[in-house]
Amino acid sequence: MKSIHTCLTALTFLSFIFSGCLVTPVQQSGGIGSVTVTNSNPSAIINAAQGVFPNYGYSPSTTHFPTSVSFDKDADRFARAMWGSYGVPQTIRVKIQIIPIPGGNDYRIIPKVFTISNEGEAGFESKRPLAGLWNSEFAPLLKQVATEASGAGTQ
Repeated sequence: MKSIHTCLTALTFLSFIFSGCLVTPVQQSGGIGSVTVTNSNPSAIINAAQGVFPNYGYSPSTTHFPTSVSFDKDADRFARAMWGSYGVPQTIRVKIQIIPIPGGNDYRIIPKVFTISNEGEAGFESKRPLAGLWNSEFAPLLKQVATEASGAGTQ
């Protein structure tokens, strides 16, 4: 009887956990490091990002789409040791995805971080996504972007 009670308690607990995961508001979704930009547009967000990221040593990447922008930075010694091979240069690339939140002019900006080996070398460049915790490092920068781009209104 005690094992049935324990099993029912565990199932009840798990149902609360899983139901909480399914009701996360859109404004708070997007994963680690993501930020909401209120009353803005993609152009204002991209312009703000292009003003913020160079202050931290990042340069605009060649990868741009209407709903994303990317920045590159030469990797430090740690990144070269982790992912480099025989002196192969490493670059850290952060891609910022711009996702509209339904029902208004708000957007969710989501960082995706990659390490790039042999950047720009045709046929030799390789891109590896980094774990989600790397995305959290960009939350302070994205908060600055959100502060600058919020209130820009529609295009």
